[in-house]
Amino acid sequence: MNEGRPRRVGEQIRKEIAGLLAKGLKDPRIGFVSLMEVRMSPDLRYANVYVSLFGSPSERKGSLVGLEQAAGWIRREVGKHLRLRFTPEIRFFEDTTLDEAYRLEELFEEIKSDEGQEHDPAQ
Repeated sequence: MNEGRPRRVGEQIRKEIAGLLAKGLKDPRIGFVSLMEVRMSPDLRYANVYVSLFGSPSERKGSLVGLEQAAGWIRREVGKHLRLRFTPEIRFFEDTTLDEAYRLEELFEEIKSDEGQEHDPAQ
């Protein structure tokens, strides 16, 4: 199958889910969630949704559990708006790339400040 179609379908599903998240889900466990990416399986049966979660570790876990439990409803809503033979099963995964990027940025700043102190002639 052409790899362009799964990417296009994933983008459409991402837009639909983003709209649903913007309207707000009624589950109080779901906190601030940012939709990062949707990766489709080649046969378009599965949509792996990667989300960035904010808050304490327990709030993050609660948000992910809430999203997983709302997956059936989200799938049904997405199916109403997209014209596909099969509505893909939606699976949520935490995307930690933002956390890793912030951590790397802090490490780079720390290295810069350490190098600045080593080369400081005032010491």
